[in-house]
Amino acid sequence: MIRSPKTETMSRTDLESFQLEQLKKTVSYVFERVPFYKNALKKNGVVPEDIKTLKDLARLPFTSKLDFRDNYPLGLTCVPRDEIVRVHSSSGTTGKPVIAPYTQKDVDVWAELIARSLACAGMTREDVLQNAYGYGLFTGGLGLHYGAERLGATVVPASTGNTKRQLMLLQDLGTTAISCTPSYALIMHETAIEMGIDIKKTALRLGILGAEPWSENMRIDIENKLGITALGIYGLTEIVGPGVAVECPHKTGMHIWEDNFLVEIIDPATGIQLPYGQEGELVITTINKEAQPILRFRTKDLTSLNIETCGCGRTMVRMSRITGRSDDMIRVRGVSVFPSQIESVLLTVEGIEPQYMIVVDRQNAFSSDELEVWVEVSEGIFSDEMTKMSALQTTLQRELDSVLGIKARIKLVEPKKLARTEGKAKRVVDRSELPKT
Repeated sequence: MIRSPKTETMSRTDLESFQLEQLKKTVSYVFERVPFYKNALKKNGVVPEDIKTLKDLARLPFTSKLDFRDNYPLGLTCVPRDEIVRVHSSSGTTGKPVIAPYTQKDVDVWAELIARSLACAGMTREDVLQNAYGYGLFTGGLGLHYGAERLGATVVPASTGNTKRQLMLLQDLGTTAISCTPSYALIMHETAIEMGIDIKKTALRLGILGAEPWSENMRIDIENKLGITALGIYGLTEIVGPGVAVECPHKTGMHIWEDNFLVEIIDPATGIQLPYGQEGELVITTINKEAQPILRFRTKDLTSLNIETCGCGRTMVRMSRITGRSDDMIRVRGVSVFPSQIESVLLTVEGIEPQYMIVVDRQNAFSSDELEVWVEVSEGIFSDEMTKMSALQTTLQRELDSVLGIKARIKLVEPKKLARTEGKAKRVVDRSELPKT
């Protein structure tokens, strides 16, 4: 369903004309109200009147996560405190959290963006959405909640955790759609098996999954195990939360709502803009925010953009599946390795469960000397004779070596040995972080 046909199917010419006017307003707005941006623009030799075309976007300064921390808590805000009606934040696990303030207009726009996203994914007011994202400072819970209500769907605010209760509600309330992380969808499947529940026999038909990287192979695994259509949703605390982009059932990339966000792909090393279709780092500029507009935020997410009209009829640009993060890259003996590469292999080898951990032995802060992959083995294989375990390890070793281009040590572990998390899955750890045995 296309919720806003005039907007979502706008011609490229009309869309770019609208974007330019919004960009001009945004640059003037932050120049007048945010000292950080006024100084950064002047340092780049730019004043608002210099913005004449969308190509001038490349003249604007980048914003990084460090800039949020340096201006913590509200140094990037454009409005007085009494106009802020809500505040969200990131987890802040590596320092001060990113603070995301919203005016009432921001909240209303956000709700509409998520309603549009859910409609794009195939939801209607007839659906029952069980929202298993965390409520609170994390943007996922309340973001999806308000958007689903705006769509007119029934919302079950289950939040994270208590998986057995989640499954009870899923059955008793006739849940048709669930929003959660991909890894939690698999935890629900595991728990359902333990409880003797066949999720495929419930009303559940759709998963709105995000907040962590996941591969196409993991999508296939989730769809096969739960009997649903699994679609990705994308967002960032720094930008608005979920609702920046979403997949439609055609599964040919996530539609970015370009009437609210200007997007570019840059070379992560040089910062130079790259053409459509070429992979690089996604950069986002907000063009319809009041409390905290952001210029050229470097997401660190590696993807590409497709400008072709989708089979669903929407004309806005689509981003491909994120292949990794420029700051999540592991360097092993000079070779770049992304967790997504390892996951894509694990999910093609029969006898392996989609639970894994990547362990690195670091010699210093800038390199990884050795790589070890811990992988859970399926119950039937683990309890069988050692020859099958040995054959499985050989197959896995061969496939990983082929994809990565380097040798990783493989450690097969018994089922359910690796820690589960109800939030974002942590896949990479330093050897120093592991418990001593």
